[in-house]
Amino acid sequence: MRETDQETLDPEDWQDLRAQGHVMLDDMFDYLEHLRERPVWQPIPQPVRDAFHEALPRGPTDLAAVHRTFMKDILPYAVGNAHPGFMGWVHGGGTPVGMLAEMLAAGLNANLGGRDQIPIAVERQVVEWVRDLFGFPDSAGGLFVTGTSMANLIGVLVARTAALGQAVRRGGLAACDGRLAAYASSGAHGCIAKAMDIAGIGADLLRLVPMNDRYEMDVAALEAAIRADRRAGFRPFFIAATAGSVDVGAIDDLAAIGRLARAQGLWFHVDGAYGALAMLAPEIAPRLEGIGEADSIAFDFHKWGQVPYDAGFVLARDGRRLEDTFAAETAYLKRESRGMAAGSPWPCDLGPDLSRGFRALKTWFTIKVYGAGRLGRSIARTCELARYLGRRIEALPELELLAPVSLNIVCFRYRCPGLDAAGADRVNAEIVIALQESGIAAPSTTTVAGHLAIRAAIVNHRTRSGDIDALLAATLAFGKTRVSL
Repeated sequence: MRETDQETLDPEDWQDLRAQGHVMLDDMFDYLEHLRERPVWQPIPQPVRDAFHEALPRGPTDLAAVHRTFMKDILPYAVGNAHPGFMGWVHGGGTPVGMLAEMLAAGLNANLGGRDQIPIAVERQVVEWVRDLFGFPDSAGGLFVTGTSMANLIGVLVARTAALGQAVRRGGLAACDGRLAAYASSGAHGCIAKAMDIAGIGADLLRLVPMNDRYEMDVAALEAAIRADRRAGFRPFFIAATAGSVDVGAIDDLAAIGRLARAQGLWFHVDGAYGALAMLAPEIAPRLEGIGEADSIAFDFHKWGQVPYDAGFVLARDGRRLEDTFAAETAYLKRESRGMAAGSPWPCDLGPDLSRGFRALKTWFTIKVYGAGRLGRSIARTCELARYLGRRIEALPELELLAPVSLNIVCFRYRCPGLDAAGADRVNAEIVIALQESGIAAPSTTTVAGHLAIRAAIVNHRTRSGDIDALLAATLAFGKTRVSL
């Protein structure tokens, strides 16, 4: 069979590709350098939406033309979390260093499911770093996953296997004795209930424990719920404490919950999606006392760690628990002591994925280039900005702070004298939409103490006090307009 150049997907002219690649790289550097000159977010025009309903391309298109489409129709209409005015959800802003590392990982195109290769050693290096960060023993194990939703699911599955033994992997819950029950704060992220569902235990068997006036799990109520379930014939097995709640950024009393979990023989898991990395900031780390006693921790490097999406992580105090839950013998994955099939255990033994991208590289680059100290200062700075926002809200008679500022999330609302609760909620919802559509700032909404709240999550390392001032000025302007209608 005669081979032709058309049978490869490599370019015919590498110099042309190199030139176009430099244009694309420079465009992204320009985008990041001049973010403040752009709106945070903008509505997508219908013609742009319609452009993404074309038929499957049967022939080639020039790379430069496709890149022009990206610059015109994709880049301007992203959600905007790289922008310093983005405060809608707990999204990291990314960094130029992380972007470059992602390019290197894509060029290498390594599959980190297994085999004896240095990319896996890079991932194991990050495991060592986070093990030390949280004070875990040398026996701890972990791996990169898509995000904390997956990491929390792994936490539930590992706890299930620890409680019921490996027989549950073969026979399922029906073959095991006892109805399992788990516990989390009523302010916990919804992915915990979803994990219970996917694990086959059932979302209804996640007991949502009431919160105290600081929006932390009520430990006395947790203990009472565990005892009540035991009396009713259930088998308590898992507690998910929260370090940085999704609504207000509260941190559960990790030390007290850890002591209760040990006394009751339950798996102690910490959902630290973004808050766990506060361990990098010496002035905030004491708030996480007790996290080092957890059996497992779930968190994201792509939030406070500013690593580009996605880079979730799960860490287990006893790494063998991960193997007990996920390792499986398969002929084509046979291990050897030498050659490419060496290096056991492989990451696919520790989690559900066999095909895994090189997420560790952009994380390794970020930590190496910036250092833990600088990352910690960035985290602390976002909390300082949140406190600044809280103080300014309390000083403005038009605004009301709805929850204590625990970390970096601020929940507030525009006061609406003369309007009932439903009317005030509508006004505040309209203010948030107006803020987003203005491109000035992009907060989100949540519900706090029965009120719709404007929620500002300050996560981006680029955010400054001026961005906070712009949010407040626009909130006051939009609020005044809508209340007067």
